[in-house]
Amino acid sequence: MDKLAAMSAEKDEKLFEWPPLESNPEVFTDYMHQVGLPSMYEIGDVYGFDEDLLGMVPQPVHAMVACYEGTDRVQEKKLGDAALASQVKYFMKQTGTLDNACGIIACLHAALNTPQVTIQISPESVLGKFYDTVKSESPMARCVALENNSEFKNIHRSFASRGQSAEINSDQSAVKCHYVAYILQGNKLLEMDGTKSGPHIVQEECTDVLRGTVAEIQRRLAAGEITDQISLMTLHTATEE
Repeated sequence: MDKLAAMSAEKDEKLFEWPPLESNPEVFTDYMHQVGLPSMYEIGDVYGFDEDLLGMVPQPVHAMVACYEGTDRVQEKKLGDAALASQVKYFMKQTGTLDNACGIIACLHAALNTPQVTIQISPESVLGKFYDTVKSESPMARCVALENNSEFKNIHRSFASRGQSAEINSDQSAVKCHYVAYILQGNKLLEMDGTKSGPHIVQEECTDVLRGTVAEIQRRLAAGEITDQISLMTLHTATEE
């Protein structure tokens, strides 16, 4: 019986489909803290694009995570530069297996490309061990490593059963939005999207990742490249209470 149970568990592990998560900064913050994001960093909401609302965002903002519905995903995937993948600290690909894990992939792109965050990640944490294993690997090898990481799967499974995530999982065909990260590399604003061949340069000169990302989202809205189904989140230093 033990052998059969072990075989069944192994089969379930291989068939794990990375269910989608609720688009909620508290869910992503708790998830990332559980895998090893230092507690002094949080994922937070951007409530609007007006300057008054942007001025209320906790500072400093280190990276951005955007969730939107693209109008032409085929064309969008042609963007990106594979050569740039080796010039950033961390870029990973995203296969169909990880299709609904794009939110966590975006969070990984945000956190692992922020030096002050990376240096504080405990090497004993799930995230620390994962990063140590894949930091010298190719973007595709990093993707495969996440697909097969049991610790990430167990944590992801627990969060997928929470709140509205459970309702999303009951109708995965309704999941149309896609998560990407925006980071600063020097003075370049880069879009990090594992469905592309590599990072995509959004702005050649940018010093404010929050406002630079908002400007790009507004441009894409005006051009009809994305619908108005948008959420925007920050990776920022937590405010002291």
